[in-house]
Amino acid sequence: MSTIPSPKECIELLKKTGCSEPVIGHCMAVRDISMRIASRTNADKHLVEAGALLHDIGRSKTHGILHAVEGAKIAREIDLPDSIINIIERHIGAGLSAEEAKKLGLPAKDYIPITLEEKIVCHADSLVDNSKKQNIEKEVERALREGHKEYALRLVALHKELSDLCGTDLNNI
Repeated sequence: MSTIPSPKECIELLKKTGCSEPVIGHCMAVRDISMRIASRTNADKHLVEAGALLHDIGRSKTHGILHAVEGAKIAREIDLPDSIINIIERHIGAGLSAEEAKKLGLPAKDYIPITLEEKIVCHADSLVDNSKKQNIEKEVERALREGHKEYALRLVALHKELSDLCGTDLNNI
């Protein structure tokens, strides 16, 4: 399946790999916000929708930070396009440098979202707590409380970049 799957196919893949209903609900909420952001940009909406729905497919294996690596592995095994694999792999921590990734026990590589579609899904994920929309300030506060200053700074920077691109504060989208 080296083409971008339809939303229905994405949900079927989540179920088939063993994602729970709460994970699927979260992915659908991230999809909804991602699509609102994408509609204000020139992003590939089909890619954004599929990437958002599949971004947490790795949670079928683990709920730790390795879910992004596991998700990318699953996506490769089922022959999803690289564009979706990259969304899955780069959605964590508002992007992680290779050094940060290594400290967190991930394979030492760069997990920074590069494309607009990767940035949209990554940020929409930060705007969803379980399956409920939250303001970015709540996630920034949580990151700072847990001692993740770099993550908090990246969240703020990505929020500003995408808000500026969309012409509105994404907290209001």
